[in-house]
Amino acid sequence: MAKLHFLLRTAFVAAAAPAMAATAEDPLAAAEGGSGAAVPAEAAAAEDDQSGLATIVVTATRRETDLQRTPISISVMNAEDLADRHVKSLTDLADGSIPGLRVATFEARQSALTIGIRGIVPLDANQPAREQGVGVYIDGVYLGRQHGLGAALLDVERIEVLKGPQGTLFGRNTEGGAVNMVTRAPSGDFGMRTTLGVGNFGGYNADTHINLPAIGNLSFKLDAAIQHQNATVRDPLPGQAGWNAFDRRGLRLAARWRPSEALTADLAFDISRDANTPFYSQLLNYNPLGLPIGPAAGALPAGQIRPLPPIVEVEGTRRMGVADIGVPQQPSVDKAAGASLRLSWRAAPWIELRSISAWRRVEVEQWDNSGGAHRVPAFTANGNFSRYSLAGLWQHQFSQELQAVGSIPQLDYTFGLYYFDEKASDDAATPSTNRWNADGTAYTINDPTPTVRGSRSLDRASTAWSRSYAAYGQATWTPDLLDGIVHLTLGGRYTHDRKRGILSIVNNAPTNFTFAQTTNRFDPMATLAIDPAQGIQVYARYATGYRAGGASSRSLTYRAFGPEEVRSYEIGAKSELFGRRLRLNLAGFRMDRTGSQIDFNLVTPQPNGSTRNTLETINAPGTTRIWGVEIEATARLTEGLTLSAAYAYTHTSVPPTLNPFSNQIQPVFIVFTPRNAVSGAIDYSVPVRGATFRAHLDANYADATQTFDITPVTNDSSFIVNGRLSLADIGVGSGGATLALSLWARNLLNEAHVYRRDPANRATLGDYGNFNAPRTYGIDATIAF
Repeated sequence: MAKLHFLLRTAFVAAAAPAMAATAEDPLAAAEGGSGAAVPAEAAAAEDDQSGLATIVVTATRRETDLQRTPISISVMNAEDLADRHVKSLTDLADGSIPGLRVATFEARQSALTIGIRGIVPLDANQPAREQGVGVYIDGVYLGRQHGLGAALLDVERIEVLKGPQGTLFGRNTEGGAVNMVTRAPSGDFGMRTTLGVGNFGGYNADTHINLPAIGNLSFKLDAAIQHQNATVRDPLPGQAGWNAFDRRGLRLAARWRPSEALTADLAFDISRDANTPFYSQLLNYNPLGLPIGPAAGALPAGQIRPLPPIVEVEGTRRMGVADIGVPQQPSVDKAAGASLRLSWRAAPWIELRSISAWRRVEVEQWDNSGGAHRVPAFTANGNFSRYSLAGLWQHQFSQELQAVGSIPQLDYTFGLYYFDEKASDDAATPSTNRWNADGTAYTINDPTPTVRGSRSLDRASTAWSRSYAAYGQATWTPDLLDGIVHLTLGGRYTHDRKRGILSIVNNAPTNFTFAQTTNRFDPMATLAIDPAQGIQVYARYATGYRAGGASSRSLTYRAFGPEEVRSYEIGAKSELFGRRLRLNLAGFRMDRTGSQIDFNLVTPQPNGSTRNTLETINAPGTTRIWGVEIEATARLTEGLTLSAAYAYTHTSVPPTLNPFSNQIQPVFIVFTPRNAVSGAIDYSVPVRGATFRAHLDANYADATQTFDITPVTNDSSFIVNGRLSLADIGVGSGGATLALSLWARNLLNEAHVYRRDPANRATLGDYGNFNAPRTYGIDATIAF
């Protein structure tokens, strides 16, 4: 298997080399700059030729447009793409199947996701007063926290990944781009689609989607999902949860009222529960600095390291299946719920008025004992260890958006008003659950009382409030000049931000550290697009965006930091050639970021035998430069055979910054951003005796990346292969029902790489890190009628 893995990897990278050498973009098109006319889905379908590629409809310009006529870099993954890759939550996109999108866990935890685009990747945005750099939306509603983003996807029709600043139409915290998830609306016709599946590691999944027949002008839809997987790394302590397990449950109810062709009201309510455990933190090496080994007990002379306990296992190349140390651990639980009301009124042929009202909340109880003996505090004879990271986060938000979208001769326009209000609070404690014996050959479990809420010694507790007001507008002018091949888009957004917060507990003592910040911003955008020939568009785009400032609740003094902003320059080309059998999209970009928010951390011992991770966030001086190219290509070679590939090259450079702990200027880096990332896929389908056989194989490679802003130590490069075989459209009975049977596999070659490496223990023990998930596979059966 190792030899097969090497040959496939070598062949894949070699095949992608010509694309890497070229320039490029990403076929993702459509964000806040739209020059294409609105394309309703039914009109797009009518344009499609069975011998050519299907039209991709996106809503990134707040209207339905053809991806190829929307001058911005966008990647789209539709429902079939998600099924082929067995993507059940945003967590699964960490495999790199969209090269420009980076998804990683925060620390080892699955309860908060770090999402980045084009080098805009926040390291620790899971604090109440910190913001994401990439906006995540569900049906146009902004999700304000990283927590809860790993929830089960509920009948998502497509995921649009908008690259580059989206400050005009999407607003604050979209300086890197936006991830826009669109769900299927009620149809008004009775129908049901149900999938049942089982997999290895005790996995099983079930989802159902029911459309009820319309009652007058009312339609209803129900979506429900269950996704379960047992631990992939076992905890040897009886009765305790292992690592990389999840149990996701989700429910969504949607109703559509359409009393006339001009008026539509969509009401939706969703609730989800995600119980999960972190990825296991293995000890990758011991004493990598080659320090002298000192005594196991007593004072440790300066410059020495304690001996390695005999029962601790060092494994830097292989993913462990059983931990070497048993620890108390239970699943973290994320609970999310939301309600939205979308109103759309076609007041006249030239204008549509819309309203989006939404309320959401997230509650998280975090239980992370991923490191055992591998994280600080390091081994000391008769000393405590196994840092149990316990935390809670509670957030609720309300947003209201009003839009006017329409067209008049030669002009498409969008105007809007936006309001967002959020309150978020958190607390954290880090007791040690285990205790060594004198020589490190055994251990005992400590009194669990300090892990119980109400009995914990809190490292911190904080609350933050955010309120944002915005007005925006964008218009695309297509003059009669040169038969309408020129499109000029201008837009801008004014934002008034108000944030405040309080750090009420530090090291279990009441405090009263506060911060308050007001920001007024104007973010412009300009795009010039030209259609020089049928099926070809070239464009140039300028846009800005920003991420709001805040304060670090991991700081001892609640140190505040300002916003960061990006100025982006992008040129691109989109084309459909050879009778729409080949789609090729290219983009080159440069982003100048000022005020970059850089995280510096210091782990210190506490009087109770635990440790504290103190983190200060600093606005870097000067300009951070990010530039790159993106390419996406799709070719339909025959009616049943389609090849696709995508490549992203991203180069980053951050000015050296003053470390507030050492008071020294030092190099800093951008995290989780590979220099080269490439993916490719083969899709094949053929009729077989009244059914359809389908085969899918995708492979995804990424260079090694940094885990932390302040260290050059890198993670491993990755090469993940996913596959799916299915027999679909099998007739069942006489009522028109169909059955589909599928075999799927994620990480087919069982490749192992460290996606997160932490050198914080180098001077006391060694590096520890987290490996990606092992190979998972299963079988699904779907019946639809």
